[in-house]
Amino acid sequence: MVVILIVVTALAASGAVATATPFPKSFPPNQNQLPQLPREPDIYKLLPIKTPAADPWYRDPANIAAFKPGQIVRTRQVQTRVAGIPFPVYTKQLLYRSENVHGDPIVTATTVIVPGIPWQGSARPVVSFQEAIDSTNSSCNPSHTLQLGTFKEATLAIYWLAQGFAVNVPDFDGKFNTFNTWDEGKMVLDSLRAVKNDRTLGLRKSGIALYGYSGGGSGSIRAASLRKSYAPDIKLLGTAIGGTPGDLVAQAKYATVDQPGVTGISNFTMWLGFAALAREYPDAFNARRLLTPAGQKLVADLSSRCVYTAAMTGMWRPISDYFRPGMSLESQPDVMKVLRDNSLDKHIADSPILWFHGIWDELIPPTTVVLPTVRKYRAAGANLRFVTIPLPEHVVNAGVGWLPAQTWISAVLRGIDPGPTFMLDYPAPLPKGFPGA
Repeated sequence: MVVILIVVTALAASGAVATATPFPKSFPPNQNQLPQLPREPDIYKLLPIKTPAADPWYRDPANIAAFKPGQIVRTRQVQTRVAGIPFPVYTKQLLYRSENVHGDPIVTATTVIVPGIPWQGSARPVVSFQEAIDSTNSSCNPSHTLQLGTFKEATLAIYWLAQGFAVNVPDFDGKFNTFNTWDEGKMVLDSLRAVKNDRTLGLRKSGIALYGYSGGGSGSIRAASLRKSYAPDIKLLGTAIGGTPGDLVAQAKYATVDQPGVTGISNFTMWLGFAALAREYPDAFNARRLLTPAGQKLVADLSSRCVYTAAMTGMWRPISDYFRPGMSLESQPDVMKVLRDNSLDKHIADSPILWFHGIWDELIPPTTVVLPTVRKYRAAGANLRFVTIPLPEHVVNAGVGWLPAQTWISAVLRGIDPGPTFMLDYPAPLPKGFPGA
């Protein structure tokens, strides 16, 4: 990781990283004043491991429509690295058929990591670990970053490997990097079909659990919620998620406008969402129609970034300041329909769930964006355990919430009962309407 950071710094200083879309020359004084940052994908192109866009292994087969969901197109063995250092585990990548949000056939990849720890008495359990990819370029996907050693959630996955579990890490946003849409769930489920279909892995009869936080939680809960209708052949023992937006309309209302203090970081999620959703819904998320020329440049710039520079580019820059006169997300029925259709209350999981969220979250406020959806799950009879963690801040709760989630998943994979359902939705000890509450 240190080596890569040095490379990034050197390239940025030398101007070696190309920037295809010039930024607006100036920003309002109350906004983020950062200049255009180097893009991670441009840096990855200069490193020895080919990016997915340049690697023929990722190419669609000519007869993709003839493949069944989860059918393997091709496989390969690769080296997993942590912080750039080779990690002693068996790693196999599977390219498999899935489908996009419109039901069209696509291929995407998953990485299956198996530790050298013997497992006896049953098939080795599998944790499907959905990383918070939150990016708009395929070089940010885990099948690539696991090889580079820049997979940002590696320290969490190691704990499951140390227990002897296999870990499945899908590129659940696909080659074109969707964002908070139902095809994420399909890609997760089809990755598990592919894992079962590869006889050499010996995981056909394995117990399976899902984990993900933030964007990874989106892929996980969508997979659990679509399992019954899309992939009833996949048997889930449990799903643990946290920090995930439930109501995308409420999330958009929050992240679109100027927010005070640290909650202004949330603005980047709307730029990222706009850039990603424009790929699947180009008529609804039409930057030329909705945004000023400056806004169009920002969307274009956000269309090829990994999460870190995407966050730094979009935070404290409310997209509402870049709408053309008379335009807004709420004034566009097609935009609102996309957000409503992709909100989490459209499908309810039929397997055990552990769901957590911070009592104050600068990116995804629980009171308006999460709790109404959780209560709908509860009312629908979901096998749900929900808790509001009494700590602030999105990233803090990623670490704090992972501890009980890891323990719970480890237990259910060993055949222990998932325990009673509960709803511990503690109210935030903050004034009504407090940003992020």
